[in-house]
Amino acid sequence: MTAQETAPERRAVILDAGVGNLGNLARALEHLGATTEVTTDAATVAAARCLILPGVGAFRPPREALRGALEGAIRQALDDGAWLLGICVGFQVLFEAGEEFGNTDGLGLLPGVVRRMADSVPLPHIGWNRLRATPAGARHPLLQGVDGAHVYFVHSYAAEEVPETILLATALHGRPFPAVAGRGRVLGTQFHPEKSGRAGLTLLANYLEMAHGAEATNDGTAASD
Repeated sequence: MTAQETAPERRAVILDAGVGNLGNLARALEHLGATTEVTTDAATVAAARCLILPGVGAFRPPREALRGALEGAIRQALDDGAWLLGICVGFQVLFEAGEEFGNTDGLGLLPGVVRRMADSVPLPHIGWNRLRATPAGARHPLLQGVDGAHVYFVHSYAAEEVPETILLATALHGRPFPAVAGRGRVLGTQFHPEKSGRAGLTLLANYLEMAHGAEATNDGTAASD
């Protein structure tokens, strides 16, 4: 029996909140050997081990789409040991609140508030920008092989008031802003890994490895069983 035949299946459940680059994300994950399922089914989400929440556009629509059974399923999955990766607006929704088009509560899985970036720089912030790991992120498994790489952003809002203990990487657009953050099994990127070439694929591969081969420790890193 070959190593490929004995390798465990890696399955990623992509939450469809109505706003996301779902096709490109699924293809990127499948390129890495994962099987994917795009769903709004609460039972599927609740049973998942590896969840990804993508999003584009404004904060409020995906937040509203997650209310009710789907939000409950996300929380149930996390309680049962699942991992969750938010991408772009999906990352922003992980925080406590967003101010785009009025205050809207977030999922509250990460501490911080999402606010409009300074008008002194061109908005939206579109294009390639360099990731800079923070002290908390320098050895984090999500960022292995990614620190210092250029990745692709599209956004006008960014998280603020993010504790240093969960801020894993920043990028610079007028001022440093959170590009990657995470606490335990809840992680997120402001940039789009599926549009970020080799660096993005590396980060997604790291996430798949964490979700299928490790448990989270209290400090947000991962340790093998």
